Amino acid sequence: MTQPKLITMLTDFGWQDVYVGVMKGVIASIDPDISVIDLTHEIPPQDLMAGRFALMNAYAYFPTETVHIAVVDPGVGSHRRGVAIQFAGGFLVGADNGLFGGILSQVKAIAVVELNNSQYWRTPKPSTTFHGRDIFAPVGAHLASGVALKELGTEISIDSLRQLPLSQVTVSDNKIIGCIQYIDVFGNLITNISGQDLQLKQKVIIKEQLIPWGKTYSNVQEQELIALVGSHDYVEIAVNCGNAQQKLQVNVGEKIIITPS
Repeated sequence: MTQPKLITMLTDFGWQDVYVGVMKGVIASIDPDISVIDLTHEIPPQDLMAGRFALMNAYAYFPTETVHIAVVDPGVGSHRRGVAIQFAGGFLVGADNGLFGGILSQVKAIAVVELNNSQYWRTPKPSTTFHGRDIFAPVGAHLASGVALKELGTEISIDSLRQLPLSQVTVSDNKIIGCIQYIDVFGNLITNISGQDLQLKQKVIIKEQLIPWGKTYSNVQEQELIALVGSHDYVEIAVNCGNAQQKLQVNVGEKIIITPS
């Protein structure tokens, strides 16, 4: 049975403008048999950390050989590299700006090329402001249609890929220290501490405030704070029927401490 041709798209373009539709048009012009699934186009503008988490939280639910095109690209038109990355679950296409670091922290890259073969671009003279249309969409379409990774450009070192400055989880003196890595639309504070790292009962501290532990949002009264392991298998802090970010006035990067109960 032939592997289906599948592309996912994640951007910060929103839906008001035609940018997403134009990228899909470019893909269809190259191969109309490719299926395109929108992960989201509502990443906050230029928010690489949010794009990193969203992509990391989605890729595992797709068939192998899926091509993931991700465009959150504040450096578009600059000297930052465009890349295509092969990993065990498929391919990643976009700017080398740390956006793919979440996935690559979970599964190793197999090979990486810099996208410098303009034969597979929409035009050899791409716009300096819309590489999603002129480079990433056509490259992704060619990959999904069977073009080999090595044809798309020059192989580069996997270790040379950029990473975002996210604090690492540390464990010392029966204490786990992490940080908020993402805030979802509900205002839930998703940390970088995995549920697999925890003991049976925990104390969660943020901004010197102790947060009660639970298994689901309704374990506390409405508008009360709770810490739990979310569907993404990371510890998150939430407010039952409310917004934890607004209640605690915190942002991505805020330190989280977990100690045994």
